[in-house]
Amino acid sequence: MFPGEIDVQPSTYLDRLGTIFARFGADTQDSGNVSYGVQTGATRYFVKTAGDPANTEPYLDFDGRVALLRNAVALAESVSPGPACGGRVIWGPLVVYDWRDGELLHLNSGSAHERFRALPVEEILAALDTLYDLHADLDAAGWVEGDFYDGAMLYDFPTRRLTVMDLDTYRRGPHRNDMGRMFGSRRFMAPEQLSLGAPIDTRTTAYVMARTAVVLLSEPPPALCAVLQEATTTRFPSYAAFHRAWLSARAR
Repeated sequence: MFPGEIDVQPSTYLDRLGTIFARFGADTQDSGNVSYGVQTGATRYFVKTAGDPANTEPYLDFDGRVALLRNAVALAESVSPGPACGGRVIWGPLVVYDWRDGELLHLNSGSAHERFRALPVEEILAALDTLYDLHADLDAAGWVEGDFYDGAMLYDFPTRRLTVMDLDTYRRGPHRNDMGRMFGSRRFMAPEQLSLGAPIDTRTTAYVMARTAVVLLSEPPPALCAVLQEATTTRFPSYAAFHRAWLSARAR
């Protein structure tokens, strides 16, 4: 259904394929990517592109945005069979996902953040379990967190389903901080993500995931609070160690 390669712009091709019911560009984010909600028959898709090659305003140029999209496909395919597929139009690759309903949990995106924090603690913990299980799979596949924050989460309140998205900047394997102040929100970032040359590895993933719980949980249960405190002070030696401690505390 989606192309190997076709010599038209994304909106032109997608309009032929089905109905474009949503568009996300510079009015909703500043990455330079342009994405679409597309319906074909009874099925909805989220289609992400690298945006206009002539757009030089974003931090990353077009080739950099293309590289991140290819990275996103590799990440998705490493943890689940076929959640993303690729095609190519004149503006570069199309990355195609199933459409997910929900509201952004970003602090600045409206009331969803506070409504989520006001949910029963067990419902919030169930969403965090989903997030942590996903990162256990990513960690096992060798991926290290990059630029994760509450804007990477959609929550569908009626169905209680969390969707995690925009993990394009995750990297395979440990590496060194080559930016100084890396991409991300200070509310979530580990200290090494602010220090040029510092090691970025599985411990970083553990820290950021723990900070996510701290941001989203008003009052963590005492056993979980102890896990989160360790993850963000003395630090766990790995994401797997953090995840085991979280699961053990959840079982109490």
